[in-house]
Amino acid sequence: MTSPTSNAQTDWKLNAARVGVALALIGVTVLFYLFRDQVQTLQRFGYPGLFALNIIASGSIVLPIPALPIVFGMAAASTSAGEPIFSWFWLGVAAALGATLGELSGYGAGFSGQVLFEKTAVYERLHQWTKRYGVWTLTILAFIPNPLFDMAGIAAGTLKMPVWKFLLATLVGKLFKMWLIAWAGANSIGWIARFFW
Repeated sequence: MTSPTSNAQTDWKLNAARVGVALALIGVTVLFYLFRDQVQTLQRFGYPGLFALNIIASGSIVLPIPALPIVFGMAAASTSAGEPIFSWFWLGVAAALGATLGELSGYGAGFSGQVLFEKTAVYERLHQWTKRYGVWTLTILAFIPNPLFDMAGIAAGTLKMPVWKFLLATLVGKLFKMWLIAWAGANSIGWIARFFW
C-alpha cells in the first residue's frame, strides 16, 4: 500500500511536469510569434525543410532532436495580417512523412541484428507487445510523444515485420500526432490572447 506522502509527491511531480510542458509550449509559441519575420525567411525551406528536419530528428536514435516544438512553432507563426505562413495540415503531413522515413534507422538496426539497447525490461516488454499486437503497438507509440518508439522500431526490425507494415503503422500514428501538434500551434496565439486579454 502506498502512503499518502508518496502519492502527494507523485502528484506534485506530475503537476510540475504538466506546468513545465505548458510553459515550454507557451515559450516556443511566444518566441515564434516575436520572431515571425525571421520565421518567414524559413518559408524558402518550408515544407521540404520540415520534412528533412524530421528525417534527421527521427533517425537520430541515440541523440534525440526535438522536432515537435518546431512543428508547433512553425504552425504558430503568423504574418502581421494574421494569415498563417504555413498550413497546419500540410505541416503535419510533411513532418509525419519525414519522421516516418527517419524511423527506418531503428527498424533497420533491429532488422540487421545490431544491438543498440541492452535487453532491458522496457525493451523486452515493447518487444512482446510488438510481437503480440504488431502494427497496433507501433501506431499507438508513434502517436504518443514518447522516447519508446525507437525501441519499438528496433523490436519490429528484430521480429522481421514487413517494412511496408512498419512504415504504414508508423505513418498513421505520426500523421495524427503531427496534425494535432500543428493544429495546436496554429491556434495557440488565439488561445493565449483570449487567456490574457
